[in-house]
Amino acid sequence: MGFVDLSGSLGRHFGSIGVALNEHGTRLSVRKAAQRSVTGAAAQRAELCLTQLCQALKVSDQLAITIESAIPEHVGLGSGTQMAMAIGSALNAFYALGLSVREIAAVMDRGLRSGIGIGVFEQGGLIVDGGRGVNTITPPVLVHLHIPKNWRFILVFDSRGQGLHGQQEIQAFKSLPAFPQQEAARLCYLLLMQALPAVAENNIHQFGDVITQLQRSVGEHFAPVQGGVFASGKVAKVMHWLAQQGAVAIGQTSWGPTGFCAVDNADFAEKLVNEARERFANYDKLSFSIASARNSGGDIQIV
Repeated sequence: MGFVDLSGSLGRHFGSIGVALNEHGTRLSVRKAAQRSVTGAAAQRAELCLTQLCQALKVSDQLAITIESAIPEHVGLGSGTQMAMAIGSALNAFYALGLSVREIAAVMDRGLRSGIGIGVFEQGGLIVDGGRGVNTITPPVLVHLHIPKNWRFILVFDSRGQGLHGQQEIQAFKSLPAFPQQEAARLCYLLLMQALPAVAENNIHQFGDVITQLQRSVGEHFAPVQGGVFASGKVAKVMHWLAQQGAVAIGQTSWGPTGFCAVDNADFAEKLVNEARERFANYDKLSFSIASARNSGGDIQIV
């Protein structure tokens, strides 16, 4: 859901807020095999994760991995971190290595900027991480809150493109100007004294107002390298319309192009999505999804 200090103007770089979702996840199984194999969605990324993990952990890769579902890649939903953590946790359990989630994340170099993916794999719910300091290995979780069960998040996907990633993302951060210290301080205050109490008190409108402000600020900062506050102009138009209909927490996930917003119940979410599909039917590359918050971390089962 966004960063609070992109340039480290207050002493720590980044610091971010995010939420775990139930409906978009990575699920896989691992078993011993005579010959290594990886099948299913996002198999190429999983192959890279398996190679890196087995080499670092010094374990055999004679395994059969079946990926039953995977988060879409490079659309701002943390697909890379969740795949790495899923495979790493599976190997950890399979070989009884006794590693923590943080140790697995460090092996895979996850959390170089946002710590949300690691935090939600650990605990689920809403996570605020403390960014990176001089000695940070993975960003520490400062806040973990359960999201009210009735809240729903609407996601708007644009299949025409992907968000910045890899070397493009690294270069984008290098090319951006310094994030204003005063704005970083304002966002930190809004997050601590308005957004988080609002979650605790089930006040989605106050929470949403802060997220919208944070997203607008960060989006304007990213605009020179992503083409606007939103990476997709069509997603931007849909998000503007959703805000007019009463949705809150209007923003873009990571580098996008996925847009998101929140509403306070499932019926309203269904109504808005149905109306949006009809109203924006000519935007043939857009799709919509309704998600609930997941208030628990990753599941690992040994059978």
